[in-house]
Amino acid sequence: MTSPYEIKKEICEIGRRIYMNGFVAANDGNISVKVSDNEFYCTPTGVSKGFMTPDMIIKIDAEGNKLEGKLNPSSEIKMHMRCYKERPDVRSVVHAHPPTATGFAIAGIPLDKYTMPEAVISLGEIPLTAYGTPSTMEIPDAVSKELQNHDAFLLQNHGALTVGVSLLNAYFKMETLEFFAKISLVARQLGNENEFTCDQIEKLLEVRRRMNIPGRHPGCAKCSRRGTSSCKCLTPGSDPVPAPTAAPAAADPAVVEEITRKVLAALQR
Repeated sequence: MTSPYEIKKEICEIGRRIYMNGFVAANDGNISVKVSDNEFYCTPTGVSKGFMTPDMIIKIDAEGNKLEGKLNPSSEIKMHMRCYKERPDVRSVVHAHPPTATGFAIAGIPLDKYTMPEAVISLGEIPLTAYGTPSTMEIPDAVSKELQNHDAFLLQNHGALTVGVSLLNAYFKMETLEFFAKISLVARQLGNENEFTCDQIEKLLEVRRRMNIPGRHPGCAKCSRRGTSSCKCLTPGSDPVPAPTAAPAAADPAVVEEITRKVLAALQR
């Protein structure tokens, strides 16, 4: 069993990484780890995530009340607690402001195109939640609407949030989110994003299943519509997959025989 000190030290290390990677500035961002149904460690308010020490980490209960520590928890801990309450599998939450992903959030653009294998396998589409005033219940309420199907979120005009089965897992999702946002931005600047076809996406999701990757994945909405008139899955240069039609009438055997005879005659010339 991991000791409280080791958990606090890992929180400080991840805080240093999100700070050094430029995912936060000054005192931005917050991190939490679940240690039991009513005990959580979290980062303090008013402290840079790049300069934390284990003695600064706070223990709180499921209601956000401080159990241990000299400093106070972030006022945004509410959205962490909502994630733990509604997703029993979640053991850690990371909130940051990665610049490119946050740019998408401010522009009101979700990262919902399946274009990069690693992003498809690990995260799936990344939704944009409705805007909420920081430190209020508006953000937890907005995140709650997407929480059952996703592990990464863009918070409109705010930043990003990731959840995981461990602190490292949640952090890596934040890294993947920002990396994917950077690549998506470059592709759009170059004028095109080649999206995967449904067949390609399904193969990637099978890879995810074989790897037994934990967490939630929304799958692909367009693939679930395959064979319907609303399907927009395109192979480069192709038309949308047509809607299913009634089975064709059985061919006349005499006609089939005549066509076959002509084909064979043509091949023998």
